[in-house]
Amino acid sequence: MLNLTQNLKLIQKLSPQQIQLIKLLEIPTMELEQRIKREIEENPVLEEGSADDDADSDINEPTIENDIKDDYASDDARDKSASDGDDTGSDSVSDDDLVTTDDDMMDDYIEDSYDEKVDEYSPDDYYDDDEIPNYRLEANNYSDDDNKAEIPYTQATSLHETLLSQLGLGVLNEEETLLAEYIIGNIDDDGYLRRDLESIVDDIAFTAGVETTEKELQKLLTIIQDFDPAGVGARDIKECLMIQIVKKYKNGQGNKIVLKTAYKILKDHFQEFTKKHYPKIASKLDVDEATLKQAVDEISHLNPKPGSIYSTMLSKNSQHITPDFILEDKEGQLILNLNSKNIPELRVNKTYSDMVETMSKKKGNAKDKDTLAFVKQKMDSAKWFIEAIRQRQNTLMSTMHAIIEFQKEYFEEGDETKLKPMILKDIAERTGFDISTISRVANSKYIQTHFGIFPLKFFFSEAMKTQDGDEVSTREIKKILKECIDGESKSRPLTDEKLAKILQKRGYQIARRTVAKYREQMNILVARLRKKL
Repeated sequence: MLNLTQNLKLIQKLSPQQIQLIKLLEIPTMELEQRIKREIEENPVLEEGSADDDADSDINEPTIENDIKDDYASDDARDKSASDGDDTGSDSVSDDDLVTTDDDMMDDYIEDSYDEKVDEYSPDDYYDDDEIPNYRLEANNYSDDDNKAEIPYTQATSLHETLLSQLGLGVLNEEETLLAEYIIGNIDDDGYLRRDLESIVDDIAFTAGVETTEKELQKLLTIIQDFDPAGVGARDIKECLMIQIVKKYKNGQGNKIVLKTAYKILKDHFQEFTKKHYPKIASKLDVDEATLKQAVDEISHLNPKPGSIYSTMLSKNSQHITPDFILEDKEGQLILNLNSKNIPELRVNKTYSDMVETMSKKKGNAKDKDTLAFVKQKMDSAKWFIEAIRQRQNTLMSTMHAIIEFQKEYFEEGDETKLKPMILKDIAERTGFDISTISRVANSKYIQTHFGIFPLKFFFSEAMKTQDGDEVSTREIKKILKECIDGESKSRPLTDEKLAKILQKRGYQIARRTVAKYREQMNILVARLRKKL
């Protein structure tokens, strides 16, 4: 037997406006510009321009009725002038007017031709392209905010194009050329052949229908590995460095004894070399410290990614940072602006709003009701989007003002040691926003200051107490660690334990494992791997 019961629950449900605002808060300025363009394309009710432009556009707005009236008025005027001209002409004809000369006929023809064409051409049509004055072709209406920097254009040859051009200089038959081109096609942008030859043999058999062997491909790969840049076509970093050493030895670039020692280190003692166990290498190779140091220096100057030299500033991996905020220091006063230079103002199209108002007043059929409902839906979507953009800008500015106020000493001087410990909760309490909102604002946003461009996450850090009980930012500790590591002896680098003791002497209560954590966060190697001969 079924029993019906009622339960009262409190459920939080986000409105479409809130969902839209949350999504817009997360994206940076560049993505916001694309998002607005996409919204304008999808919603015909939304258009660029401020709401104040509507009032101006109504004044002297051309309409179909006015155009028709103007056409009728101009036709009447022409008919009237034509009739007046006929009347006066018939009364004022004299015998002298009937007598004309060749010169008079030529002058009349020139004047008539000019009168007919004077309204047909613009003044620019009477100049040749080479005779137009420069002042007519230039515009000087630039503002101070316009960026006049010229964009450089580069034209570069890719790695694969370079290898294929060198392949054409060799003496290979048609089948060998096809196989070599297939091998080159499998070389990545770093210059490495990441796939094994057995897999390439199978691919060539399936795609090109050519039967080959690993031995034949190895022969062609050896030819490709002799191409420029040195080290291209290697299967791993060890082979890449060995190819470069061999090429230097063949070309007579460097001391042959040093190059031989470097080749032996790479071939037989590569693991010890990566772990910097130099005493073991010296004893096994039976070389003095000076020769070993020269060999290690020779290896250190090789290129582990030979294909990287063909990468350009316009490559797909390049990243251009557009700051979301611009902070200026004008006579000691910090002025914050939102970077909305390429963000257009939005408004609801007046034509559609008038359409809704007109259709709402009169009764229509079912088709008109569907049309009215569709237009209303698009209008609501446009209004929500405009409101979400406005709320986004206000939220960003409020959050950034709170961050600047909290870290005012740092923004005034740019000294990293002036950074105070700051977490998301601190800014949430100052702004009244939720912690998740502050997290979305700080995500992938940048600010341009008078001393550099920084991500907003840079200003957030945990706190650590000193011996005096004062709270300091972990960034201050990281900066001291970096200064200690930069000033250490490279032959005897400081271990994490020694670094912890140095910080403890300065009044920072920190453990060795915490030093190791901060060192890894700064991408600094352990002491053994920082050692140099």
